[in-house]
Amino acid sequence: MPDRIDELKGRVKEAAGKVTDDKGLEAEGKVQAEGARAGRKIKGAALEAGGVIKEAAGKIAGDERTEAEGKADQLRGKVERTG
Repeated sequence: MPDRIDELKGRVKEAAGKVTDDKGLEAEGKVQAEGARAGRKIKGAALEAGGVIKEAAGKIAGDERTEAEGKADQLRGKVERTG
């Protein structure tokens, strides 16, 4: 969630920079927003990949709970990654 907040803050700065014709603020906002967005996507992809591994481990071990947790992690990761 902090990445989404930083992304929003960056977009607000970027918009404020455009409205006030402050190129520095606009650029700062864009960098902040894009950095937060990239971080969110990376974390989402890592969570999704970890979920695949966890699901497979659950299947191999015959542990339905671990398998289900892996599937849930995959879904959370996908949501986080796609925005």
